[in-house]
Amino acid sequence: MRSILVIEDDELILDTLKQSLMHFGHNVETAIDGEDGIAKFNQGLFDLVITDMSMPGKSGNEVADYIRKSKRRGTPILGISGTPWLMESAFFDSTLQKPFRLTTLISTVNRLV
Repeated sequence: MRSILVIEDDELILDTLKQSLMHFGHNVETAIDGEDGIAKFNQGLFDLVITDMSMPGKSGNEVADYIRKSKRRGTPILGISGTPWLMESAFFDSTLQKPFRLTTLISTVNRLV
């Protein structure tokens, strides 16, 4: 089982991602914004971080930049966004544009972990 941190400010999307990933056997921790995501990243060990781009407070780019400067900078990061032009692609191992298919999410997660 892989441990995944999902950071998403839309609670419906967050819950859908969590339930879908858990259905495929992953342990999932969630965060409702970038600050909460960074705090949870610091408290746990994750095989993958999935982060939305546009969130109140710290953006997905800021979360990814923080991870890339941390001691665990090699942690894979999947960026998801309805505004993909806002992504700093150098920070991310992969990106998905919303809306995306569940099969695309799962195959991307499996490839990254």
